[in-house]
Amino acid sequence: MSEMPDEDIARQVQQGDVEAFGILMNRYEPKLTRYGRKFLADEEHITDLVQDVFIKTYTNIQQFDASRRFSPWIYRVAHNVFVNALVKRGRERLVPFDLDTLLPHLSAKETADEATHRDELRSMLDDCLGQISSKYREILVLYYFEELEYKEIAEVLHIPIATVGVRLQRARKELTKVFAEAHPNYEQ
Repeated sequence: MSEMPDEDIARQVQQGDVEAFGILMNRYEPKLTRYGRKFLADEEHITDLVQDVFIKTYTNIQQFDASRRFSPWIYRVAHNVFVNALVKRGRERLVPFDLDTLLPHLSAKETADEATHRDELRSMLDDCLGQISSKYREILVLYYFEELEYKEIAEVLHIPIATVGVRLQRARKELTKVFAEAHPNYEQ
């Protein structure tokens, strides 16, 4: 059952198979935790909120349309939980992006100079990403980190597909601008 598509497992949960929900939790816990880190800095609070996401998901599983993809649906639940937490707590300092996901992993052949350069670039990007507006930061996370398609991002954020493309383009532009302003002498 662990190799079944999420949608089939969700269908089993809808039919009362509680153990099947455990499979979904195992699949999505690391993803939702990573997603939560883009909103909040407190690791314990993120863990609690991810559990809230699972509770809301299980409670509302009958509303899931199993003919559609499961991932955008659960990310929408997570989005709502994390945004509500931000509103309740006030704006908390965001944790820097996990740039290991953004930048390619070190290759075995990478020299010490290349590794140092990569670490410096990671630090510079990290600073810049923290300055991007939350709506652009979130769309970058969904597209580059969670690898959702435009249609799925549109479902998560409740925006038209065309808006996804526009926001993604603007997010890249804003990141480039912030990076250029912060590091005008940067050479690749």
